[in-house]
Order: sequence, then structure tokens, then C-alpha cells
Amino acid sequence: MFFPAFTLKDLIDILLIATILYGVFRLLRHSGAVNLFWGILLFVLTWFVVSYVFQLELTGALFDRVISVGAIALIVIFQNEIRSFFNHLGLRMGKMSRIFRSDSSAESQQVLQQVVIACAHMAKQHTGALIVLANKQDLSGYAETGEYIDADVSTRLIENIFFKNSPLHDGALIIRKDRLLSAACVLPISANRNLPKHYGLRHRAGLGISEKTDAVAVVVSEETGHISVAHEEKITEVAVDELLDVLLVALDSKITD
Repeated sequence: MFFPAFTLKDLIDILLIATILYGVFRLLRHSGAVNLFWGILLFVLTWFVVSYVFQLELTGALFDRVISVGAIALIVIFQNEIRSFFNHLGLRMGKMSRIFRSDSSAESQQVLQQVVIACAHMAKQHTGALIVLANKQDLSGYAETGEYIDADVSTRLIENIFFKNSPLHDGALIIRKDRLLSAACVLPISANRNLPKHYGLRHRAGLGISEKTDAVAVVVSEETGHISVAHEEKITEVAVDELLDVLLVALDSKITD
């Protein structure tokens, strides 16, 4: 059987396909549909062998029809994953654009210090909390699900919001432009199945907003008093004395709209 000469263009083509497949695999792995990925990959490989290696015209034509209809079906089934993929690309581009921004804001750092002090107090008292710090992307859609506040950021006000008897303690507090924007907000819940079992809905909501936007979420566990930070689709526990530095790095030392 005759095979054409392997060129640099073929190598680039293979690398691009491998990158796309890996991206699809990561999306489906987070959504718990990794087995479906392997099934689709096996079907595509079978179609390629039948149509291009053995060149079986009748069987290849049948596979072509299934592929054309199946592509539309996959778009409908995985519309959330596809939206997440393009949103992830947008976040990466936004992160690259911030490389050229080197200014810092003392006022914003003071705001973060207020947040850190409040989290330290709530962690000590085992008061559950979920605080979202807006970065570059607009969070107005999520803020509208809660109660509009528009107040100065202060440690005492944050603690009062998450006090167990407060009507606003359930849900997330969103901070934008150095202001307490809205409380008791509803956030998307992450479907990541690799999270530790002791992570509850607050942790999943914090991770969920980090998967959909470039925001940074701070979670205080009511059960353990531990503090976690969710950013760029990852959530990690941090010590109280490390929290400020972690937030400064994640937010580029500046809270933006």
C-alpha cells in the first residue's frame, strides 16, 4: 500500500488534532462524560479507517451520514461544555492581556485586607462564607440573583452578612470595584467529580464561578473552619496568613470591573 511522504505540514496537522482531542477530553472529564469521549473517539477512528484506509465506498457513505447528523446532535447535547470551552479561551486571552498591566492599587489592597480579616474571624468561629471578588469579567448577571447592597467594604459588615441568623448568610457575596455589590447571590455549581468528599455546596459554587468567569472565590468552611480559594477552575485550601498574598496574585493586585 502506498503512503505519501510525511512532511512538516502533516506533523503540524497531527499536533493540532491531538491538542483539540485533549481539550475535548478535559471538558468531558470534568463533566463526568469521559466514557462517552472514548466511545466517540473509537467511532471516529473506525470511520477514518473505513473511509480513507480501506476506502469502502458504501460503508464509508453510511458513516459519513452518521457523522453529519451526529455532529449536530453533539452540539445540542454538549452545548454547556462547548460554551465552557470558548469561555475558557476568552479567560486565557484576558489573562494574556493583563500581562501588559503593571499598575497596582493601594485602595484595592486595603479592600482585600478587610476581606482577609473578616475571613480569619469567620474561620475561627466556624462561620460559613462565600465571597466572590470580581476581576475583569462582569458579574452583573450573578449579582442580580441576590440582594443589592452597594456598600463600602468593611470587615464588620462582611461578618454581619454571613452571621448565621442573618437573612443574607445563604449564597455568595460579590465584591466589585472595591464595593460590596450584592449578597445572597446564586452561583453555578461545579460538576467536577474529583473534589474531596468534605467539600460542600459552598465549595462547589466557588469552583463553579471560577469555571465560568475569571473571578476569585473565597470559601470559609462552616464544618472545619478552613479557608479555600477558587480561581481558574481550581480550588485549594490556604492558611490565613497566606490568603492576602494568594488574592493579590490572583487579582493582579487590582480589583477591576
